[in-house]
Amino acid sequence: QVQLVESGGGLVQAGGSLRLSCAASGSTFRSNAFGWYRQAPGKQRELVASISSSGSTNYVDSVKGRFTISRDNRKNTVYLQMNSLKPEDTAIYYCNKPGGLLYAWGQGTQVTVSS
Repeated sequence: QVQLVESGGGLVQAGGSLRLSCAASGSTFRSNAFGWYRQAPGKQRELVASISSSGSTNYVDSVKGRFTISRDNRKNTVYLQMNSLKPEDTAIYYCNKPGGLLYAWGQGTQVTVSS
């Protein structure tokens, strides 16, 4: 059973930066793709960035050029570097696989961007 623990969120002013971390338990980390999702109040959860097992990345248009996803297979951790944050980035951020049979969701980490 893989457990996902997200951290690194907080309150930041528009234009600021945050780095999110997602620690995953289990021995299958390096063979799986991972993604970062976010869910804003009243909206559906959306996938904003993903990284394959080989390191290829994809981003939704709204975060391209501002967010960077990366992974450290030695630490079983996925990161999301978020720069030039905007109020519309405010959401709870979660990590999970980008498709297929998902793991159980972690608690997420709250990101709040003030204008």
